[in-house]
Formats: sequence, structure tokens, C-alpha cells
Amino acid sequence: GCFILQLNRIRLFAGLPLDVVSGGTVNQFRAISAGLKALKLLGLEGVELPIWWGVVEHESMGKYNWSGYLTIAEMVRKAGLKLYVTLCFHASSQPKIPLPEWVLDIGKTKSNIFFKDRAGKPYRGCLSLAVDELAVLNGKTPMEVYQDFCESFKSAFSAFIGSTITGITMGLGPDGELRYPSHRGFAKSDTVPGAGEFQCYDKNMLHLLKQHAEACGKPKWGLGGPHNAPAYSELPTANTFFKDHGGSWESPYGDFFLSWYSSQLIAHGDRLLSLASSVFSDSAVNIFGKVPLMHSWHGTRSHPSELTAGFYNTATRKGYEEVAEMFARNSCKIILPGMDQSDKYQLKESLSSPESLLAEIGTACNKHGVGISGQNSTVGAPDGLKQIKKNMLSENLNDSFIFQRIGAQFFAPEHFPLFIEFVRKLNQPELHSGNLPTKEGTTTATDSVHTRSNLNIHMQSA
Repeated sequence: GCFILQLNRIRLFAGLPLDVVSGGTVNQFRAISAGLKALKLLGLEGVELPIWWGVVEHESMGKYNWSGYLTIAEMVRKAGLKLYVTLCFHASSQPKIPLPEWVLDIGKTKSNIFFKDRAGKPYRGCLSLAVDELAVLNGKTPMEVYQDFCESFKSAFSAFIGSTITGITMGLGPDGELRYPSHRGFAKSDTVPGAGEFQCYDKNMLHLLKQHAEACGKPKWGLGGPHNAPAYSELPTANTFFKDHGGSWESPYGDFFLSWYSSQLIAHGDRLLSLASSVFSDSAVNIFGKVPLMHSWHGTRSHPSELTAGFYNTATRKGYEEVAEMFARNSCKIILPGMDQSDKYQLKESLSSPESLLAEIGTACNKHGVGISGQNSTVGAPDGLKQIKKNMLSENLNDSFIFQRIGAQFFAPEHFPLFIEFVRKLNQPELHSGNLPTKEGTTTATDSVHTRSNLNIHMQSA
């Protein structure tokens, strides 16, 4: 019986639209209001709110505008829901939300504050981790700027933190994830994804690499990244670095480079999570960080997509141990996306396995006692809700799940009824559900949602 009671504890959240706030105002105020009521009726625990650096500290350093986000926090509180907040120190391409204007201005003359690829092309979606502790932002380091941002957030939202706000996710890189921007632009879903590219070519990354190579007594190894690695969209087999047998990834040089590249990423995650832990240590909130599911090519020995993203995980090396250990050290939980992805719907040619990669990361988290919060990667993946349910009831029990995201697609007639059914089944497992202590009136609440199809109409515009 205790197994069932466990299930009842999965807290379900739904992500609000990425651009729910622009400037100081809430977009689609009435639709969001209606949406919050619908989610409350369904028995969800709360919603997740992305808070953008580029929106809040838009014009100049240290000048913050929290007003739109405070309005949302108040709406969520009134609706009787909880709030997870995501602090986004990255840019979004769809919808377009750039980094703060003053940061981009600095970047016009100092492009080395951004990651660069082998061709020297900068990635303007987030700052390079190599400048974390360099005073490149008008005399301040990015770490100091992130800290000021977190402190300002904490005082602006003090009335909500620990009561309405129960979780805070720290953005750790591109799309908020702990990784390098190794894939630029979106691969079309019907094409085989490439291996991705190493992102170690900005001046500061190269400087760190050179120092490391000299310290190891191999100065020649510090002149740049692997010269025989393929380009973004090329297959891993297009060159010799990732070759399954006899590839350079398995050579002493490969080990030197990959362990350096991944340790830089983990050190960056460590800096940001320990900053969040210290700023919010006296608040009753969970701190999260997001780790991506780079599952393409997971069926090869070298796992190119993981290596270029900064995870030194191969057929012969358990790379997520260090990641989980770093989260454990900072008492943070991991958000894992891709819980809606199943192996059978992946392109055969990409040797992809989201399921085995998820299990691998889950094992590392369990070993280090790190809690997992699940996420889906899209609305409407084939059999996605079924797969989510399977993952949530597996032994790597998540303490919460954040469904991404509400909007027109989410409330569409081909999705919303399925979601209602999914939530109902999750909250009341079929097994002996009669013995379950249900919350007063849960069932009537879910039943009444069926009769409230007019909710859909309100929400179409969201």
C-alpha cells in the first residue's frame, strides 16, 4: 500500500507561456486568469514562471523592473496555487527574448564574452562560462551581476518566497540548461541530427585550455579544440574524432580535452548553484538546475551529442556521476526534460535512446541522493503522456513534474481532454484506488472540468 501513497505525492506543475510578461505587463491577462482556475480545478499543485534577465534588467545594469512578474505571483497566490520560478540568464529565439540591451551593447565591441565555435562565430544566447569571474560587464563579473539579480529578486518577492514560491530554478546556460551551445539553430525533426560542435574557441576559453595543457606538460594540446571533430550538422562518422573504434576520443589527447571541457562546465554549474544556495539558504524553497537529455547518438560508443554539449559520458565512462555529485554538494535538485520521449519514435539512423539515457542519469542521481523533477520536451509527442506516466511511476521517483507549456496547443481539443485524463489517472492510481485517502472533493473537481468545456474557449487565445 505504501507504494500507492508515494504516487499521490507527485506534485504536478504546468509552465506558463515563455512570453507571459513583457516590459512590466502581463500578456493575455484574462486568458492566464482562466488558465490558472482550470489548473486549480484539475488539482495541479501550481505553475512554473520563466523570469527573464533580458526583461527585468533590460536597459541598464542594476535597474530592475519586476512589476509584471509580481502581478503573476499575486494571481497565482489568489488562485490558491504554488509557483516555481525559473531565473533565465539566457535568451530565447522563439518567442524572441534577447539578453539585456546593455549586455548586448558590451558584446558589440567585446564578442569574447560569448561562446565561439571553430569558425569563430559567437553565440549570443548566453555568456561564455569562461567570463564568469572576469570583470567584463562594466567593471563587474557576470557572477556579481547574477548575484545582484538574485538578491533583488529575493527582496522584491519576499512576500511570496517560501509560501507561494516553493521552487527556484537557476538558469545554467543555453535554454537554461547546464551545457554548451553545441547545436545551434533547430534541427528539423525529420532530419538526422549532427554531432554538434565543441564551443571552446572564445579568447577566454582558449586561454584556460592553454593554461591547462601547460600544467599537464602538453603545451601543444592547448592550441585549440580537436581538429578532427565534425561540424554541427555533419554525422559523427564524417571525421575520425568520434569513430566507434580507434576514434581520438579514446586516445590520451581525447581524454585530456574531454575531461577539461566537461570539468569547466561542471565548475560553472557549481558556481551558479552555490550562489543560488547561499542567496536563498534562509528561504523555504527547493533550488533546481536543468540537465539536458542529449540522447541522439546514445547508441554509439562515443556519444558525440553528449560530448560536444560538455558531458564526458561514453560507453566506457559514467559521466553523470560528477554532475550528480555537484548537485548533491549544493543540495540542489535536477530537472530532467525529455520524459515524454520514447525510443520507438526516434529516427533509427540517429541511434538515439532517450529512455536509456534517462535511466543512466536517474541512477547517478539516486546514488548521490539528488531529487529529480521531470519535464516533457514538447506538447503532443506521440504517446507522450503515457511515457511521462511510466517515467513518473518508475523507481527514480520524481518529486514533481513540470508540464511544458500552457498555450493554444495545450488547451487544444486534441490535447486538453487527454491531459485531464492523465492528471486524473496520476492522482488516483487504478490499483485499489478505493483505499486511497483522497483529498476532499478531488473527484468532484475533476468531474466538473469535463462539464466546463467552455474553459477551452477562454483559453484558445492564451
